[in-house]
Amino acid sequence: MKLGVICDGISRDLRHAVGVMDEYDLEYAELQFVGDTEVGDHSAAEIHEIDTLLRDRGKQVSCLSRHVFAGLTTANRPGDDLHTRHMDALKRVMDMAHVVGAPLVRIMTQRKEQILWGRNGAEQWNVAKGAWDTMPPMIAPAVELARAEDLTLVVETGNGTMVNSNYTARKLIDDLGAKDVLKVLWDPGNNCWCHERAYPEGYAEVRDGYLGHVHIKDVLVDTPRATLEVRRMGEGQLGPLFKPIADALRADGYDGVISFESVFHPGNGDYEAGFRECIGTFKANFG
Repeated sequence: MKLGVICDGISRDLRHAVGVMDEYDLEYAELQFVGDTEVGDHSAAEIHEIDTLLRDRGKQVSCLSRHVFAGLTTANRPGDDLHTRHMDALKRVMDMAHVVGAPLVRIMTQRKEQILWGRNGAEQWNVAKGAWDTMPPMIAPAVELARAEDLTLVVETGNGTMVNSNYTARKLIDDLGAKDVLKVLWDPGNNCWCHERAYPEGYAEVRDGYLGHVHIKDVLVDTPRATLEVRRMGEGQLGPLFKPIADALRADGYDGVISFESVFHPGNGDYEAGFRECIGTFKANFG
């Protein structure tokens, strides 16, 4: 399968990150921060330098991953100041995508409301009424922009966002009628927080044409204690599921990229060391 890494998980020095990618035969670079700058904020000269470096080293860009729409709440509305700033940033990321040849641009969703739907009384007493309904209108302009730009958006399943499971990601796509241009960026580690089991239930939600991109890391969640621990690959709660996930992706002919998300460190803040401790297990399962 097509394997890559979110480069700034190794280093924000892209040249160094690419060197490490070469050590492990990783072909696909996902860009989030290059230097101290988030994608969408680089100058034209900096984008040209990034593009030249990656092409000279034989790397393809899998996705540009700015935190578009992250931090918005149900109080925001399409066209308000914050939404407009995010849309402007999205357009800049898309302009960069055309230069570096990135087929995908990531978006996020509004901050999470815990209970969106309910029955038998919960709909009256527990549901954040109308919260979900505020979201599709916020995302719809991004969908139309992606169609105009001939790019595909991927919405990430996030820890603290309204879309925090494959179920909610698929529902957003269906509510927008946007399966042609909006796909799921599945991060099964993030989905652990809402207790959506990655396989088979989580994968079943996206296997029929909804999946656009994958992030892989291993975690241990303790929701009652509001605690998340990133674990060495194979030593968290996803460890037993990586092989079944990989086997299912192969069997179904998934042709997107699987990006290793290097957010583990061995207790000393050294994320490159964490990457080196985990990448063998990642490749053993997904390579």
